[in-house]
Amino acid sequence: MDKYGKLIEDHTLQFERLLPGPIERVWEYLTDGEKRALWFAGGPMDTVPGGKVEYQFNHDLLSPEEEVIPEKYKDLEGGMTSMADVLTYNEPHLLVIGWEGGEVTFKLEEQGDQVKLTLTHSNLKRDRDARIGTFAGWHTHLDILQDRLSKKDPKAFWTAHSKMEEEYEQMI
Repeated sequence: MDKYGKLIEDHTLQFERLLPGPIERVWEYLTDGEKRALWFAGGPMDTVPGGKVEYQFNHDLLSPEEEVIPEKYKDLEGGMTSMADVLTYNEPHLLVIGWEGGEVTFKLEEQGDQVKLTLTHSNLKRDRDARIGTFAGWHTHLDILQDRLSKKDPKAFWTAHSKMEEEYEQMI
């Protein structure tokens, strides 16, 4: 399983990751605001279709490492909040979020004592820089999720994200 995201359609990216289980634990990291804040963005989530998710991003809190935020992302310094809609909530296998005109699908499948996560983000922006940033962002967040589930301290978000942007720049 390749750790890199792939463009599976013109405006759709997909990542597959094998994570330490059990599936209920991985589900909690997707849906529980406190656990989600450890790898992505905290905030409350309704657990019914038609409900809302309030994503409270603060990339500075994702790792114990200190770092300087890159200049092009300075507007995210100190955090930001984004709202999304819960489209599907099928515990513990499928979560679909409607977000900024697109959809993000988290599909979980048990594979022995591990869990296969398939993340699909549709309706990507056409702008190349935005796509690179989206690929690098999901890649970095999923690496942090992997570390958290493996009980490891993750690397600093922006340092890892910048490295991933360079790699995806060559791939996209």
